[in-house]
Amino acid sequence: MKHAKIRSLLAGITLALALGGCAIGPDFLRPSIVIPAEYREASGWKQAAPADTGSHVPWWEGYGDATLNNLVERVEISNQNVAQATAQYRAAAALLAASRAAWLPSLGSSLGINRSEGVTGTTSTNFNPARTIDRVALNSSWEIDLWGRIGRNVEAAQSSLDASAADLAAARLSMQAALTQAYIQLRINDAQQRILQRAITAQRRSHQITFNRREAGIVTSADLAQAEAQLKTTEAQAIDLGIQRAQLEHLIAQLIGEIPGQFQLAAVDSVPALPALPVGIPSALLESRPDIAAAERRAAAANAQIGVAQAAFFPNLIISASGGFQNSSLADLVAWPHRFWSLGPAIALSLFDGGARSAAKEQAIANYDRTVAGYRQSVLTAFQEVEDNLAALRILDQESAVQAQARRAASEFERLTNNQYMAGTVSFLNVATAQTASLSAERSSLDLLARQLAASVALNKALGGNDWTLAGEVQARQPKPGR
Repeated sequence: MKHAKIRSLLAGITLALALGGCAIGPDFLRPSIVIPAEYREASGWKQAAPADTGSHVPWWEGYGDATLNNLVERVEISNQNVAQATAQYRAAAALLAASRAAWLPSLGSSLGINRSEGVTGTTSTNFNPARTIDRVALNSSWEIDLWGRIGRNVEAAQSSLDASAADLAAARLSMQAALTQAYIQLRINDAQQRILQRAITAQRRSHQITFNRREAGIVTSADLAQAEAQLKTTEAQAIDLGIQRAQLEHLIAQLIGEIPGQFQLAAVDSVPALPALPVGIPSALLESRPDIAAAERRAAAANAQIGVAQAAFFPNLIISASGGFQNSSLADLVAWPHRFWSLGPAIALSLFDGGARSAAKEQAIANYDRTVAGYRQSVLTAFQEVEDNLAALRILDQESAVQAQARRAASEFERLTNNQYMAGTVSFLNVATAQTASLSAERSSLDLLARQLAASVALNKALGGNDWTLAGEVQARQPKPGR
């Protein structure tokens, strides 16, 4: 009879295990969104060929600056925003491990000494004298995942881990882009300083010529005062550039995790090159942008939580087992005659909770709808950023061509005016006007180059960089053993 009950119990457990894993709740599908066939602002855009950039070459290397390459590599090591995202990823990995542990039975132990005295039954004649019971036992419980609650929790944790991996890639890309922008601006600042120094040299020469001509009585003191005013104005502009350069240097130090006061970048005589950019096709943007991948994975996690909420409407099946030894004497506690054991399933179902489970399900559905809207907004923002920067690069390229003509004309105007001044046919006012126009045209050309470089960095960021995939990020960021 006893063996028949045990066989019946084991058969019930086997049936429960067979039924386990029937996941309740909707399976996740990527939210639908209309993807254009091509970027509108890419019309006439010359895309970089694979040989131009290389599919595995980091995007910042396209600027052809070894110093920039070295600085960007340090973002991965020392930037504290990246370090925070890395820690968040590790926390998500630990949460996934904890969720998976719920699939396995738990095992515990207990050791107790209990002394009791009192009446048993309903009359005072059933009085038990004081006695001590020693007990040592192992206890185990195992929840059978009949409705997929645990599986959906694991699914949500896995999706959250993937989102954290994408967040890490997005943080890294953001810091890389910020550093590249700051470095380019610093080199533009150095180039502006060189332009101003050349202008100062020319204006000092003009000032000296005007001084000599005033001494000879050829021009008035007003011409000399005007030459000096123009020279000092340009010198003040050169000094003012020092503020921006110092701040950019401090920003770069912060981005690579260094104390700003202990970091310095020497000026160089070159500006990073404007790279060729592989624009690609719009549909690829969904895979290449880490922020889009993060939003999509959060929607998947929220979808899995709907299944967790729905599983709460069904009973839980828990198999419990315990066994050990119990005796009134500690000396011979562990002896075969003093053994005990128990094994059996228990089904628990909440019959009334005041609508708490229904509210939890509605909350899970609303949260999913929120993440879907967030995903679609991320996609729309991504397309806007790509189109914005494609338009900027296209229009700035046209503007730069016209500005180059203006610069050449201003330079010729300055040369001719200087000759006329030396010949005594015009006043110094004409020279000052020509020098100002030439300096303004040259600085405008440099400003346009700075805007083109900034737009190229923004486009690289908008395209998600060219060295990131979710699978690669997850694999690279798996927690190391023993840590």
